[in-house]
Amino acid sequence: MKRKDRLGIVYSTNPDFRYEYIAAKDKETLPPQQQDLRVMLDSRNRKGKRVTLITGFKGNDNDLQKLAKELKTFCGSGGSAKNYEIIIQGDCRDKVLKYLLDKRYNVKRAGG
Repeated sequence: MKRKDRLGIVYSTNPDFRYEYIAAKDKETLPPQQQDLRVMLDSRNRKGKRVTLITGFKGNDNDLQKLAKELKTFCGSGGSAKNYEIIIQGDCRDKVLKYLLDKRYNVKRAGG
């Protein structure tokens, strides 16, 4: 456990003292049929670069990272995943939609 996971106490002189730690609570990932994903093209705050943005993922970070890696590999592009969003570099909306629909995700194209 990391020091930042300790609750309240920084230091104790009591030799029998045990630190209490924050319990890790992983969100449970919904199955693909219950996910409500949106795929859109975005260029805001990206210095004019266009990216494919997938939003609406509900689940834990490990599953988000796994899906992002699969999409990046499928599209042959770079990207990242954080804050329940997946960013794929470039305009890969059609490829992403096809991949997610083949994996039985509930997905819609948003924006233009």
